[in-house]
Amino acid sequence: MATKIQIDQFLASEPIAMAGVSRNPKKFGRVAFEELSRKGLNLLPVNPNVESINGTNCYPDIQHLPENVKSLVIMTKKDQTASMVEGALAKGIRNIWIQQFSETPEALALLKGKDVNLITGQCILMHHKPDSFHKFHRNIKRFFGGLPK
Repeated sequence: MATKIQIDQFLASEPIAMAGVSRNPKKFGRVAFEELSRKGLNLLPVNPNVESINGTNCYPDIQHLPENVKSLVIMTKKDQTASMVEGALAKGIRNIWIQQFSETPEALALLKGKDVNLITGQCILMHHKPDSFHKFHRNIKRFFGGLPK
């Protein structure tokens, strides 16, 4: 499990690319992008099917991200996660957050033994200024000892 230090390090490493930001405003990747952006996180969406999301330039793939991007949140479907990890490693991105339910054994195997700050099994919305449902969920995890320490 990731530690609180790893999570804090990740969240402090802006700008953060986010792969899996949907065009559909009802999909989780889009909701997460909008909520985290509203809360001040500097995010760069990655989606090959759209040029911008809410006025923010969208990148077609990880290779087209600016050089100063050192962090990536992966919120893709499982069949795309490994290719996102490969792209991140090729780009030199060493802070990788694979959103819970996006991780796959194949993607994790690609990261094994690499010098990467890897976060898995966690919802980023519970760790960056959580409110409403995510704050409640965070408090439940804290009560039962499930939060990273």
